[in-house]
Amino acid sequence: MKDLLGMMSKVKEMQAKMEQLQQELEMIEVEGAAGGGMVGITLTAKGTLKAIRIDPSLLNPQEAEMLEDLVVAAHADARTKADRLVQEKTQALTAGLPIPPGMKLPF
Repeated sequence: MKDLLGMMSKVKEMQAKMEQLQQELEMIEVEGAAGGGMVGITLTAKGTLKAIRIDPSLLNPQEAEMLEDLVVAAHADARTKADRLVQEKTQALTAGLPIPPGMKLPF
């Protein structure tokens, strides 16, 4: 019974920390780049697009398809960085809790 109460206490504590983490992730920004930095994307750690930067030399109508590809690549780079950051912060938050393998947090 003590173990159950102790676990419930840890779960409530983790729940409060997860709520705080969710708010923090809205404030943290990550940057992705493509084309040697000629295209940049800024996302929040939760994936909200904040900014796109495009080097003026890429604004050539004949190169539109390449620019589109670079924007997609920069977004993928930023998303990967954001996902990694969320995973690291979540692992640090849940350290020591008996969470089943493969369970993804935040829920």
